[in-house]
Amino acid sequence: MATDDYVTESLRAVLVGCGGMSAAWLRAAKEIPGLELVGLVDVREEAARQRAEEFELAGARLDTDLTRTLEQLRPDAVFDCTVPEAHHSVTLEALRFGCHVLGEKPLADSMEHAREAVQAAHEAGRIYAVIQNRRYDPRIRRLRRLVASGGVGALTQANSDFYIGAHFGGFRDRMEHVLLLDMAIHTFDMARLITGADPVSVYCREWNPGGSWYDHDASAIAIFEMTGGLIYTYRGSWCAEGLNTSWEADWRLVGERGSITWDGRETIRAQAVSETGGFHSTLTDLPVPDPESADRHGGHGGLIREFVECVRTGATPETVCSDNIKSLAMVFAAIESSRRNAPVPVAW
Repeated sequence: MATDDYVTESLRAVLVGCGGMSAAWLRAAKEIPGLELVGLVDVREEAARQRAEEFELAGARLDTDLTRTLEQLRPDAVFDCTVPEAHHSVTLEALRFGCHVLGEKPLADSMEHAREAVQAAHEAGRIYAVIQNRRYDPRIRRLRRLVASGGVGALTQANSDFYIGAHFGGFRDRMEHVLLLDMAIHTFDMARLITGADPVSVYCREWNPGGSWYDHDASAIAIFEMTGGLIYTYRGSWCAEGLNTSWEADWRLVGERGSITWDGRETIRAQAVSETGGFHSTLTDLPVPDPESADRHGGHGGLIREFVECVRTGATPETVCSDNIKSLAMVFAAIESSRRNAPVPVAW
C-alpha cells in the first residue's frame, strides 16, 4: 500500500499501457531487487495477458480499468507507458490514490496538462518523474563533465543536428509536428543537461520538404535563447535520406576559449586556446573525461532504478516533473513560434 514511509523492503507497482514500449520497462523492472509488479492494465486485456506471460508475472492482476486496479491493489507506484494523450489522466488518477508515478515522455500532451500534473504531484507529496533515457547515456555524462570542467570557458553557443530518414509507418506518418512532438523533446532535454542552461525564448520554422512521406511538417530549425546569454540551435529532419546522424544528434559546443564536438556516437573532441596573437590562435587538444562508475547508465533501466531508490529514500529524481516541464516547454514554444512565424517566450 502507498505510504509516507519511503524506506520499504518491497515496492509494489502497477504498469499501465502494455504496448511495445512496456517491454523495456518490464525487462528492467525484473532486474531491480524488491520491485514487485503486482498489476498490468491495458485497454486491451489480451495485451496485458501477453505481457504477463512473456515476463512470467503469473501473480499480477490483469485489468482494463486503472481505477479498479488501484482500488484493489493500492500499490506504491504506477508506471505509465500509455500514449501521450493519456498521461495526464493516468497521472492524476495515480496521484489521487497516493501513488508515485514514473511515466514515458512527454510529461503531458499540452502545457496546461503538464502544469496541472506538476501541481497535483506537489499537493499529493508524491514523486512524478519522466523517462528521459538519454540522460542515462554515459557518453552524455562524459560530455557534461567536460563542459563543466571549464576547459573551453563559459559556453556561448550550442548546436545540435538531427537528421534521420525514419520510415516508421503507422500513426507517425499522419502526426502533426511529428519531429518536434515525438523526438525533439529528447534533444532539447539533452541540451539543457549538457549546457546547464534553461530556455528563455525561441524562434522556430517547421516545414515538410519535397519528397516527404509524412503528411505534416517533418523538418524544423529552432533558435533558442538560453539563460546566461547562451544561444542553442536545433536543426532536424525525420525524412533526410543519407548520411544520417545518430539518434543522439551531432553536437558542437562553442566556449569563450575553445570548442567541443560530439558525433552522438563514441567520438568526443575538444580544443582550447593555448596562445593568441596570430590570425589563428594556437590550440591544444583537451583530454576527454574517462567513464566513471558514478555516471548514469542503463537507459530505461537506469531511470527506473533511480526512481525506485528515490521513492524508498525520499530523494528527488533528476527527471522530476517540476524540472522536466522546462524541456517540454521548449517543444510547445517551438511549435507556437512556427505557427506565428515569430519569436515567443518559453514559459512553464
